[in-house]
Formats: sequence, structure tokens, C-alpha cells
Amino acid sequence: MARAKSSPSTSTATIGFEAKLWLTADKLRNNMDAAEYKHVVLGLIFLKYISDTFEEHRAKLLASLGDYAGANAEDPDEYKAENVFWVPAEGRWSHLQANAKQPTIGKLVDDAMVAIERDNPRLKGVLPKDYARPGLDKQRLGELIDVIATIELTAASEGEKTHRSVDLLGRVYEYFLTRFASAEGKNGGQFYTPSCVVRCLVEMLAPYKGRIYDPACGPGGMFVQSEKFVEAHGGKLGDISIYGQESNATTRRLAVMNLALRGIEADFGEEHADTFRRDLHPDLRADYVIANPPFNDSDWFRKDDDVRWQFGVPPKGNANFAWVQHFIHHLAPQGMAGFVLANGSMSSNQSGEGDIRKALIDADLVDCMVALPGQLFYSTQIPVCLWFLAKNKAADAKRGFRDRRNQTLFIDARKLGTLIDRVHRELTDADLEKITSTYHAWRGGAAPISNLKSEILNYQDVAGFCKSATTVEIAAHGHVLTPGRYVGAEEVEDDGDPFEEKMPRLVAELTAQFGESAKLEAQIRANLKGLGYGS
Repeated sequence: MARAKSSPSTSTATIGFEAKLWLTADKLRNNMDAAEYKHVVLGLIFLKYISDTFEEHRAKLLASLGDYAGANAEDPDEYKAENVFWVPAEGRWSHLQANAKQPTIGKLVDDAMVAIERDNPRLKGVLPKDYARPGLDKQRLGELIDVIATIELTAASEGEKTHRSVDLLGRVYEYFLTRFASAEGKNGGQFYTPSCVVRCLVEMLAPYKGRIYDPACGPGGMFVQSEKFVEAHGGKLGDISIYGQESNATTRRLAVMNLALRGIEADFGEEHADTFRRDLHPDLRADYVIANPPFNDSDWFRKDDDVRWQFGVPPKGNANFAWVQHFIHHLAPQGMAGFVLANGSMSSNQSGEGDIRKALIDADLVDCMVALPGQLFYSTQIPVCLWFLAKNKAADAKRGFRDRRNQTLFIDARKLGTLIDRVHRELTDADLEKITSTYHAWRGGAAPISNLKSEILNYQDVAGFCKSATTVEIAAHGHVLTPGRYVGAEEVEDDGDPFEEKMPRLVAELTAQFGESAKLEAQIRANLKGLGYGS
């Protein structure tokens, strides 16, 4: 996603281009581990992006038209003023592609990365710089450079050169992150949240303006989707401020590149760090917290007198409610949080977790709970759910939203989703609209969602799917937050046949099917006997 609107050249790219590019790039992987190859490919895609945007701006400066009349195309400040990275000659894509077949291509790529970091402090320590290592096949590296070079050719159309490859490069980067997560299996899923889950969180929270925070940000997918949401609904760059933290150094570098690829400014703190050991944004009070923290993490650092444990000290053996309380601690007075947790968080009473959950409910913080279908994540088959917290429902009511005090919406989305392969499921656009529009209809008021359909603006409970429950009802269920307990069973459509007429007909049909089954069994046995098997 570029900061400018998609141009015709990017929106008309052939469908499946990312998949074709992946297949070609993956063939070049040879025996290299996916976790290692990921940095090789994504680093080159990023290099291609900053070189393309640099060349686009350089062409404007060289033309000296309009606002650029008299500009010096070799002055780095001319680029930085437009939020464009300055790319020195040795870092430009044209230089690398011209030398892609040289045995020294690995060193040339490393030199390019070093030069770009040298001239752009924002990227210091971020770019991969080990392309010259002996284990990396230089012929395949050169072929990979040629493959990535085709992105521009696919994106470009006659007479349209502005932002010709930026949007497509962003799409490719995001698609490759998905595929690498799949290729890496469990380890890949530890940092990658499926885009449909991210979209659900973002579209539920509708973060139009304000501060957005993710203290377990992985490669930054939550932030990218938030920017996409703002832009899709008429917002602009600068409407939101982004703050993140990531404990894994290599994943943090992916996040910096992922956002820089789209021209998004973000504060990730000065370095990677464990959120519980060292909070890099201690004074931040965010309007929105969006996160997918590690599920059921038993290896985490706990300080017993931590100021964040406002609702109870979380158990050492599970960080779920440590994350929840960290999110609440960082919310602004009218802030909202949406995050992914394992399903056990909705019902567990182990080691005081039930008491913490009760305290959250009694404080009227729980706004909505969504049970998701299985098989959404690459890393785990553990069923997961979405939590949505509202720091101040009373203030929401004063701002024009429906009075939701002492109420929680439960959505059971376990039957939604479509299998995209044998083991992975995705939420479709229709699934996401069903979930998010239900929430916004229930929340009511001024939620600025342009695609809400008029027929669902007035919320109603739907048996088997959604239910608005009171705090008293939740207490009656032992403060368990599993949606299935509240939404009830889906209503079965009555076909209108009286029972006394339907039952004899069904028995007759079943008897006929038993008879057909017996015939088939006899035929199979006869065939087996003819082959010398059976008696």
C-alpha cells in the first residue's frame, strides 16, 4: 500500500501475479531454509522499492517543473523533504541488475545495503547484509534479482509512471510474508497473524484517528491494515500515530522495512526488547491497542509488584492476563483494545485467572467477544478468540454511541471461514462483513463505517450467532466469556410438515436405504469371493 491512491497501473496488475512471482522465487530457494531465505527475498524487495521511489522523485527533480523548478537532483535533502529515501549510486537497483550475473553480486548487494543505511539513519541496523556469505548461491541470487525486477514491468502501463511499482511491491511483500509463514510452519506463525484476522480486528475497532499501539507487533501487519483502513475510508497520512515493540530483533527489522515500504512513520523504540522486562513506551496512552501476543506463554518475566497488575497478579505459568492488563494500562481514558487470545482465556479458572477475568467484567471493560473458527493460524491449531475492551463505555454513550454499560456482545463465528487448503482456513470478505457489521450495529451511534447496510443498523440477537448479554447474565454463567454459552442454538427452519405425517415418511426412506445398503454389501462380498477373498 502506497501513501498515494492506487494508480491504474497498479490496480490492473494481473490477478495471481504475487503467486506466480512466489513460485519463481521459491524455485530459486534450492535447499535454503525458508526462515533464512525470507530475509534474502524481502531485503531485495525492499531495496527495489526504495530504488523505484527514489528514481521516480529524481525524474521529477530533473524535469524541474512546477514546485521542482531549479531543484538539485543530487541533493539528498530534496528527497528527505518528500519522505523519500536517498539512494546513493551503488545502492540503486539499476546498478545491481546490470551486475546480476557477476560472481561478485553478493558483495555488491551487501555494499548497497550498507550505503543505504549510511545515508538514511532511520534504516540503521535494519537491512540484511549477508548476501556475500558462502552458503548463498550467487547465480541463483542474480536470477532472483531478475525475477524481482519484473514487478516494475508488470505494474507499469503506457503513459503511467507515477507510483508504478510501489503498491505492487507492498502487495508482494505482504504476500511473501504469508507464504514464508506457511513454509516455516510453527516458527513462522509465531510472528505472523493471518491478514483476515488482522482485518477483523482493525475493522471492528475502526481506528480513524489517534494513537495505535501494538506491544507484540511482529512484522507490523496490524499497522499496515490500520493505515489501509484509514485510507479506504477517506482518511489521510498523519491521522494516526503508530507505536510498536517487538522482542525478536530480526522480526523487528521486518516490521521497520514493512512500514517503510509503505511510507508509514512508526516509533518502535530504540531497539528490540521484551515488553514485560522493559516497556519501551512507558508513558504512552493509546487510543487503540491492536495485538496478537504469544498464546499461553509460560516463559515470561513477571515482576510481582508491577503497576500494570491492576486487576490481579497473573500466573507465572501463563501470560495471557499479563498481556490483557498491559493493554489496559496503556489505553487512553476513552481508548479501545482488540486482541487475539487462546480460547482458554475465556473460561480458565487456574491460578487466579478466573478472578482477574471477573474483575475485568465487574469493571465493565469487556465490550465484545468473538469465537473464531479453527485452522486460521499457521503456527497452531489451538482455537482462538478475539477480545474487545472499552475503557469507558459511559463516555461512549455521551459521544453518541448506544449506551452499552454493563453489556457485552457475544459473536460465535466458529462456523464461518473457507478452507484454502487441507489445513488452513480464511475468513472471506462476506464473513468479515457479517462479524464487523454486527458489532457496529450493536455499538450504534457515530461509528463511521461507510459500508454498513441499512438493514442491519438496528441490532438484533441472532440465535446461534450473536447475543447481547448483561453483566448479571455473565455472572450467572460463572463469568465465563465463551460466546457459545450465550448465543444459543441456531434456529432450524420448520418445513411445515406435521410430525405425524413426517415420521412415517422418514422411516420409509430409512428402510429403503437399509435395503439398498444390504444389496451393495452382498455385491461387494460376491466380488471379493470371486477374487479368492472372503467366504
